[in-house]
Amino acid sequence: MSNLNFIDYVKFYTKSGNGGAGCLHFHREKFIEKGGPDGGDGGRGGHIILRGNSQLWTLLHLKFRKHIRAENGKGGESQNMTGAYGKDEIIDVPLGTIAKRADTDELLCELSEHGQEIILIPGGRGGKGNQHFATSTNQAPTHAQPGEPGIEETIVLELKLLADVGLVGFPNAGKSTLLSVVSAAKPKIADYAFTTLTPNLGVVKYRNELSFVMADIPGIIEGASEGKGLGIRFLKHIERNSLLLFLIPADSSNIQHEYEILLNEINKYNPELLDKKRLLAITKADMLDDELKEAIRKEIPSNIPFIFISSLANQGLTELKDLIWKNLH
Repeated sequence: MSNLNFIDYVKFYTKSGNGGAGCLHFHREKFIEKGGPDGGDGGRGGHIILRGNSQLWTLLHLKFRKHIRAENGKGGESQNMTGAYGKDEIIDVPLGTIAKRADTDELLCELSEHGQEIILIPGGRGGKGNQHFATSTNQAPTHAQPGEPGIEETIVLELKLLADVGLVGFPNAGKSTLLSVVSAAKPKIADYAFTTLTPNLGVVKYRNELSFVMADIPGIIEGASEGKGLGIRFLKHIERNSLLLFLIPADSSNIQHEYEILLNEINKYNPELLDKKRLLAITKADMLDDELKEAIRKEIPSNIPFIFISSLANQGLTELKDLIWKNLH
C-alpha cells in the first residue's frame, strides 16, 4: 500500500433520487367512454448505498468525488404501469469504513464484511397514481401524488483498519522493520522519526498455512491524544485491532516509562482500548547478552506477556508468532 495513495478520510455531498410522480389518467378504449382511473405509481428514487469490498484498502478512489447523486424515479404511466425506479448509486468502500453526518458527527453505519450493503441515503418514494384515490362517491379522482424529493446530506467516510494485530510504539521502535521481515509488506524504513506516515498492512504466514493480519501504524509520541505528532490519525486505527503488540527498543533509557506513556495516550483517546489484549516485544535484542536481558526483565511490568526479538538478526520471531497466535485464539 503506497504511502502517497493511502487515504483514510473523505467528505462529499450526496443526494438520493427524487421519487417519480403518480400518473393522472383515465382508461380510454373503443366503446368505453368513461373508463375508470388507471394512473400508475411513480418509481422510487435511487438510493445511495455503501458496499463493503475486501479488495480495497484505502478511500483513494473517492478522494476526488465531491458530489454523488442517485438517479430520479420515473413517473407512473397509464394502464396502471409503475414508473421505473431510479438507478441506485453504489459506493464500494474498504472493510472498516464508517459513515458519519458531516454537520453533527452522527454515526450512520459501519461496514465490516465483504459484500455487505447498507442504504446510506434512501431515495424518495414514488407518488401514487389516481387509481388509488377512487371511492364509491368519487369514481373519477382528478389528482395524483407527486413523488417525494430525495435527501441531501454531506457525508464523511473514515477508514479504521481491520487487522488482527496492531503495532504500537514510539517512532523508530522497529515496527516497520518487523512487518517487512514477517510479511511481504514493504513499508518505508529509515533511521529518523516518523518514517511511517500512513498505516501499512501485511499478512503474516503462520504454521499449517494459517495467517493473521498485522498493521504497522505511525509512531505515537507523548501528547498524541491531544493532536501532537500524527495525533488521532494514528490512534483511530488501533480501534479495530484484536490485539495490540507494543514494541520498545532494548536501548530505551526506561522501558517501563515508555510503556506507561503509550498506555496513557491510548487511555486518553479511548479508555475502552485498554480492554484489548496486549503483548510487549523488546526489539533490537541482538544487542543484548544474558546479563542485560535479565536486567531488563526487572523493568518490565508484571501484567503483560513479553518477548525479546531482533528483526534484523531474525531472533525470537517464530516465538513471537506463537505468542500472538495463542493470544488471538
